[in-house]
Amino acid sequence: LLLAARGWGCLGAMSRYSTEQRGRPNSPDYRLYFKNADGKYISPFHDIPLFAGSKEDKEIPAKRSKTTGSEVLFNMIVEAPRWTNAKMEIATEEPLNPIKHDIKKGKLRYVANIFPHKGYIWNYGALPQTWEDPSHMDNITGCCGDNDPIDVCEIGSKVHSSGEIVQVKVLGVLALVDEGETDWKIIAISADDPEAQKIHGKYLYIDDVKKHKPGYLEATVDWFQLYKVPDGKPENHFAFNGEFKNKDFAVEIIKSTHERWKALLHKKVDGGTIKCTNVLVSGSPFCCSEEDARSIVQSAPAFMNGDSVSPEVDSWYFFPK
Repeated sequence: LLLAARGWGCLGAMSRYSTEQRGRPNSPDYRLYFKNADGKYISPFHDIPLFAGSKEDKEIPAKRSKTTGSEVLFNMIVEAPRWTNAKMEIATEEPLNPIKHDIKKGKLRYVANIFPHKGYIWNYGALPQTWEDPSHMDNITGCCGDNDPIDVCEIGSKVHSSGEIVQVKVLGVLALVDEGETDWKIIAISADDPEAQKIHGKYLYIDDVKKHKPGYLEATVDWFQLYKVPDGKPENHFAFNGEFKNKDFAVEIIKSTHERWKALLHKKVDGGTIKCTNVLVSGSPFCCSEEDARSIVQSAPAFMNGDSVSPEVDSWYFFPK
């Protein structure tokens, strides 16, 4: 088996986690499983804390969080690196929730290139220990959640790897309504990115993003509005007319989805097909042994060498406003 540590995350986050590949890359059976520093197989969805903290491996959910200045930092799981097209995502309906290639109608899914962009225009991923509950109607959007962890667009200068754990500073949030479901998009930046310190306004970090990364937020709105059109679907729309809400608003949304996740892991709500198997969540009825977790991983197809780079989508699309 290939044990592939995905490099060091910001502030040493990846020193606590590594990944192990199973199956053949760019195939339906490819899976990327996670281990912690003790070598235990874990669920990235449930066992990696939302809040980055020095004691996070011993406190699930963490009771203390790491800060930089006055900022609380969050752990982000990178699913799809910037400029790639493969739709990689946490497998919420599989035990231990590895990262896999999304499949629809038997085919691997790729996002189209939306002119002038190439693939994902940020490092795209999710915040662990959050859940957009499909049975809970959001009083802001008027729609229920999309049944996934909350999404993150990391806008720093580095291209991160799939499976990397990055400690991020939250900057704001976009309220996407995707096919009738609430799908919040957190805007964040890696805490050790050179540009992170430039974004320091007390409340209006989003305004600093506009100043230091002109056009990036507008491109983000365009991307999410149009990315499903090549598949024959209508344009997406947004709450607040596509306006980005500030950091404090975003943090409240994160905390709300964290509370829904807590209810899920302690069987206070019905998660349907969501797999809540975990190794470290204290008091969870879904907690399994290290041996059970190892058996789950070993039951997946063995790693097989394949193309190291996902096939790209070569077609370019332009949709005038």
